[in-house]
Amino acid sequence: MLDTAAARPQGLAARCTKALLSPWSRLSLLVVLLAAAGTCVLLFEPQRLLSDGGLRQLGGAAAVTVFAVAYGLCTTAFVPRPLLNLAAGALFGSQAGLTAALAGTVLGAGIAFGLGRMLGQDALRPLVRGRWLKAADGQLSRHGFRSMLAARLFPGVPFAAANYCASVSRMGWLPFLLATGLGSIPNTAAYVVAGARASTPTSPAFLVAMGFIAVTGLAGALVAWFKRNQLRGR
Repeated sequence: MLDTAAARPQGLAARCTKALLSPWSRLSLLVVLLAAAGTCVLLFEPQRLLSDGGLRQLGGAAAVTVFAVAYGLCTTAFVPRPLLNLAAGALFGSQAGLTAALAGTVLGAGIAFGLGRMLGQDALRPLVRGRWLKAADGQLSRHGFRSMLAARLFPGVPFAAANYCASVSRMGWLPFLLATGLGSIPNTAAYVVAGARASTPTSPAFLVAMGFIAVTGLAGALVAWFKRNQLRGR
């Protein structure tokens, strides 16, 4: 009798643990975390903290490190990267600002990739059944580095969307992080330089940076429009 009574609580605990660790429970946790992060951004606007001159008081590598960590957390909470890149340039100048922004970019992408891989992949992979979804998953799984590099270079692909799509695929960590770091350099550098030279809007560096941003943005819009019409035609 005692053995039977003891087995019942253990069985209940095992079932509860299994339910809490199930793919859909973990996906629900991911949705809650992302919703909470987005709400915090709307309520507290953490991106303003990164433009606070108090970071300069830390000095040197410490300020760059703190900014990079905060940058990564902010991107996970859906703060737009262009704002953060402009702040990096305004605070630290072109070289240190680019270092901080790229480090924050890779850190934020890694956090999002890890969350999606641990909490969302098992629940979402069985849903990848449509033709286009299968094609995207196959491309990311088989040609991870090349595909992610193209996504980072192409300004029309949202940063957060690329992170979570990659996490659901079978792409490895190393190709994802390397492609993110390399592919983010051109666009990030343009915004950082623009932020660093914002006080001299007629300088050649500022004009070149803004020209690059405008051209890549227009190119991204044209490609997105072309692809959209192409899909409609099919």
